[in-house]
Amino acid sequence: MTELRRRGGGGEDPDGTDNISDKEGDDRLGLQGDTEGECDVDTKADTPDVPASTADTDNTPQCLNKALEGLPPRWKNYWIRGVLSIAMISGFFLIIYMGPIALILIVMTVQIKCFQEIITIGYKVYRSYDLPWFRTLSWYFLVCVNYFFYGETLADYFGALVQREEPLQFLSRYHRFISFALYLAGFCMFVLSLVKKHYRLQFYMFAWTHVTLLIVVTQSHLVIQNLFEGMIWFIVPISIVICNDIGAYLFGFFFGRTPLIKLSPKKTWEGFIGGYFSTVIFGFILAYLLSQFQYFVCPVGFSSDTNSFVVECEPPELFVLQEYTLPAILGNTLPWRTVTLYPFQIHSIFLSSFASLIGPFGGFFASGFKRAFKIKDFASTIPGHGGIMDRFDCQYLMATFTHVYIGSFIRGPNPSKVMQQLLMLQPEQQLSIFNTLTSHLRERGLLPPPA
Repeated sequence: MTELRRRGGGGEDPDGTDNISDKEGDDRLGLQGDTEGECDVDTKADTPDVPASTADTDNTPQCLNKALEGLPPRWKNYWIRGVLSIAMISGFFLIIYMGPIALILIVMTVQIKCFQEIITIGYKVYRSYDLPWFRTLSWYFLVCVNYFFYGETLADYFGALVQREEPLQFLSRYHRFISFALYLAGFCMFVLSLVKKHYRLQFYMFAWTHVTLLIVVTQSHLVIQNLFEGMIWFIVPISIVICNDIGAYLFGFFFGRTPLIKLSPKKTWEGFIGGYFSTVIFGFILAYLLSQFQYFVCPVGFSSDTNSFVVECEPPELFVLQEYTLPAILGNTLPWRTVTLYPFQIHSIFLSSFASLIGPFGGFFASGFKRAFKIKDFASTIPGHGGIMDRFDCQYLMATFTHVYIGSFIRGPNPSKVMQQLLMLQPEQQLSIFNTLTSHLRERGLLPPPA
């Protein structure tokens, strides 16, 4: 869809709005108009040439550039990506070791950086119009949405802490009203910032900001929700997406011959299929290893005694070894009739399948977005990889699927969460629930009758 992007300077429509020419606006921004068959051209690059205004700079460390000089560009990029991938994976392991707080902080950091990269693209495209308050309002809305989501999390998982602190009680009680009031203030500021001859562009950017919030902030919140279900629900989905990315790249690099999709000519069927099988195998093994440790399988809770996160529990059945009888076809072929597995390993197959078959469409979506604005990467934060958003385009889609999967097939009543909510009730309400629960347990014979 082609929209009108030229700053108004000529005649006006009868209704007072600008009659803006799309083609002229694109020319002013250094962007060539979309041409039919543009994506059909099979080129070495994943995207068309980047305009000078949005071109990425090479920020590869000098020592790495010096060590790899003389190599063909293809192999140089291979080694740069490999070295930086190992460094990022090592950092990921370190953050896991530091515990839930570090993971929450890194999710927030990634969220803010992804938001900044997408908003910056919008600013670069429309910067010549000098739209008032665009970036200020964008960041203001980011703060509002994060306040809403993290406030909901605080009330759900930290009820004991909220009950102890009177300011938190007030914020928790009126949280949604405060969140709405904050958003309403930003909405009013946007309306007051509207300028004649820029109305359409300002509404473009208003929609741009809100779609970015939906894609980045909402799904980041789901990542944290998954973390509270148990660190395994955070680590496994992220790890299998990383594995699929690496597996597809390696299989495509060495064996790729058949193009997969026109949006991303470097993607091949060989990489897609090889990435699928390597991801399923990796996810199955990783699920087995992590299921053995209480630290990874227990829901993350908050202890009011120590004022810290705790990950102690009796492992749920999902993470207890069970014996399964193989289907007759496999039983007649293999030398054994039964296998002993953690139930979570079976779930890991479904998670890995989604990460390999559907997850890449998050990357294809991002490729289409970048092609629309004639940029190669969202940023140049990570040498050989692009921006943070280039690494997390599939992760956000995976996080949403994991959250839906847990809610549909895994999650049952959470005693810890129920207790947190009970502690937030008035004493009379707590006493009423106590009496009702006591009567119910006596009727079932779980408590002795009163003397």
